[in-house]
Amino acid sequence: MTKTPRLTKQDWLRAGFIALVERGPSGLKAEPLARQLKTTKGSFYWHFRDVSQYRGAMLAYWQQSAFSNIVEHLEREPSVPKRLRLLGQIATGAAWQGYNGAPIEPAIRAWSRSDAQVAQVVLQIDEHRLRYLETMLTEIGISNPEFARLIYAGLIGLEDLSSRDGQAHAGPMGTLIDLILTLE
Repeated sequence: MTKTPRLTKQDWLRAGFIALVERGPSGLKAEPLARQLKTTKGSFYWHFRDVSQYRGAMLAYWQQSAFSNIVEHLEREPSVPKRLRLLGQIATGAAWQGYNGAPIEPAIRAWSRSDAQVAQVVLQIDEHRLRYLETMLTEIGISNPEFARLIYAGLIGLEDLSSRDGQAHAGPMGTLIDLILTLE
């Protein structure tokens, strides 16, 4: 008899993000997640005290992945225009590899409409991202903060649209960034 590998905290978080995309916040419960992973609820409770702690861990992981990890990667590029283009590429594809191509950002934003804690986390991420975009644009001589909002709104809107129609949004996002960079 083959022993099944022990699930990690990361396995449970990954399952949660996929469940969030497929079933919404109601899918973030121990029993349906255990069924999804073909294991028992005991494995869930080995890693998390309760569902509330689990949801908090998901949000913390999303915050790290959605901002800090991306900024750390971007800061390796000294050229701000190249950094902006790289941001567009990351934001339109690479950030959530390994999650079956799941549109996680739109699912998090949908969840935030019904959960105050999630809404607060999304608001914080939005503020951090906008400040970061404004700083990059200012570094290349574009001081109008509306351009940062345009880039960010374009990204959010394109992600949501792509999650519904399956069309790639890398091209339109790249075009938007290129248009703004022509103002430099």
